[in-house]
Amino acid sequence: MAAEKNGRDGGVQSLQRAFELLEHLADTGGEASLSELATLSGLPMPTIHRLIRTLVDLGYVRQNTNRRYALGARLIRLGENASMQFGSWARPLLAELVDEVGETANLAVLERDEVVYVAQVPSKHSMRMFTEVGRRLLPHGTGVGKAMLAHLPSEDVTALLTRTGMPSYTEHTFTDEDALLRELAKIAQQGYALDEAEQELGVRCVAVAVPGAPVPAAVSVSGPSGRLTMEAVERIAPVVQRIATSLGSTLSKDGVTV
Repeated sequence: MAAEKNGRDGGVQSLQRAFELLEHLADTGGEASLSELATLSGLPMPTIHRLIRTLVDLGYVRQNTNRRYALGARLIRLGENASMQFGSWARPLLAELVDEVGETANLAVLERDEVVYVAQVPSKHSMRMFTEVGRRLLPHGTGVGKAMLAHLPSEDVTALLTRTGMPSYTEHTFTDEDALLRELAKIAQQGYALDEAEQELGVRCVAVAVPGAPVPAAVSVSGPSGRLTMEAVERIAPVVQRIATSLGSTLSKDGVTV
């Protein structure tokens, strides 16, 4: 029985270490060498090599031509399905948000350097904003993206922007890194982000990061800027903050994971 127990414990430990290596790869931007993984994890090189080879064989890690290891394509399906399930679970709170503020509510997560919209509840107005669920955008040009970036270390934001660049969606999109970093500091202080026609002309968005989410996530309300005025923003922002906090609290309480 002792041998069986030790074997089972060893299997659990290997599983835990394998997932930790995947997270270390994600933290490095998706690619690292074995020596870098050894430094990050504190594990001996033979253990890392054994775990990585298993993950490569399963398709969760790939080895590039430069002999560095990267996250594998098999993770894409898992991440996308988990994100969509998270969106389905959160939809009742988004519906509550729409009932209170009267505008379209969205939920998005940060995945592979992109904002992915995973849920939406539309407003009842004849003129309303539709962001297709599953749509991917770069975070610097969206309210939800800026809300999430404002809660990341500045060096992580800089690394992300280096990888993605800062193309403009409209004439109002932030395309200068220093200006964006100043905006993110303001967002962190005031507790919500505004998208001032930065992703689509004529549209204003109020977005708040979800505290305690296992991956960066944000809730937003969007509508025509003529209806979603700055006076309306002052009324709506605290409601979006409350819904985002409720989402985060429920995640912590129920152990829901993305």
